[in-house]
Amino acid sequence: MLQNESILEVMDNSGAKVIKVIRCLGGSNRRYSRIGDLVTASVIKADPESNYSKSKGKERIKIVKALVVATRWQFRRQNNTWIKFSKNCAVLVETKKEKKWSPIVITRVFVPLLFEFDQWGYKKMLSLAPEIL
Repeated sequence: MLQNESILEVMDNSGAKVIKVIRCLGGSNRRYSRIGDLVTASVIKADPESNYSKSKGKERIKIVKALVVATRWQFRRQNNTWIKFSKNCAVLVETKKEKKWSPIVITRVFVPLLFEFDQWGYKKMLSLAPEIL
């Protein structure tokens, strides 16, 4: 379970490395986010050549939307099995004109994803993953 001020590692090749959660999306009083939830975050660390770095003369903080793909808190499936990851991880996303969330200009995801992402409407994300659990 993630809440405001939680630190996440970015597990894609967008250039951002570490983000900090600003807000858990999905309700006005929502306190926690789990696997499959969207969060608003700020980029803390990034590659120097990426669009998210502060070294290009701009000291402005980049605000992004991210999809939580792995948490240290356990995730319960319908068949009463539990899945737990060793890190808190996210993938950066953006919205298109048809109001669907899709990955930002990424071509790889570095963490295995759950097959529940197909039911939640993230089919493109599953095709980029190295493994599906």
